Amino acid sequence: MALLLWKSPKGLMRKIILIIAVFFSFAASTFAGEIVLDGNYQGKNLYVQNPFASSGVGFCAFEVTVNGEVTTDEINSSAFEIDFDNFQLAIGAPVVVKIKHKDNCKPKVLNPEVLKPRSTFKTVSIKVENGNMLKWTTQEEMSKLPYTIEQYRWNKWVKVGEVEGKGTMGSNDYEYKITPHSGTNKLRVKQVDFSKDPRYSNEVQYKADTPEVTFTLDKTITKLEFSQETMYEVYNEFGNVVKKGVGSEVDISNLDKGVYYFNYDNKTDQFVKKK
Repeated sequence: MALLLWKSPKGLMRKIILIIAVFFSFAASTFAGEIVLDGNYQGKNLYVQNPFASSGVGFCAFEVTVNGEVTTDEINSSAFEIDFDNFQLAIGAPVVVKIKHKDNCKPKVLNPEVLKPRSTFKTVSIKVENGNMLKWTTQEEMSKLPYTIEQYRWNKWVKVGEVEGKGTMGSNDYEYKITPHSGTNKLRVKQVDFSKDPRYSNEVQYKADTPEVTFTLDKTITKLEFSQETMYEVYNEFGNVVKKGVGSEVDISNLDKGVYYFNYDNKTDQFVKKK
């Protein structure tokens, strides 16, 4: 009798372990993983293609959350929509979407790009004040994207600075101190979003009071000296830029022998490094 009492708890323990193992095996096969998308609300909903589960019973996705809250959308179908209107999100608000799915299947989000930052700004005004301060005002920004400031020099648009965008729909004011060249200056700002297509502001032109810049080259060809501070680029005969910046002189002592071209002020010139 004592022997039977000893075996009974052991057998019960084995059954409990077996039940737990079966439960976790079922849970693991039911919940294989989740798809996570994060970004910012841009005013559009997500659409999901939802295949059948590998067991043939029910559909693959079984739970969707937005910022930690379970959605009330009907997901028990071959395709469903994640409706952000139910969460009363402001344009530009951060969003984290999690789609839990079963084993051996995976839902497909058809338009994940709607959560990615988009450039939507409209230029209200753009101008130059005090000869060197570019100011611009925008509206309808939906994402915090940087503004690149570009100046037209040497027959091309050149990046001269960057300012972080505010990403709000109302009126946004920005400013950036530029280095003008002599004569007529032309400037603009742009944003580039996930599509890689730039969005430009209007262009602004103004005539600077900056005097024309001249240069001298010392006899040893080790230094370029400008009559005043200017933006410059030095590039070799193959078109590769070897020096660039803003200053009143350029150290060229470490350049190899050869022909070099340099942009400065609003001009282009050249020199020969013989040793």
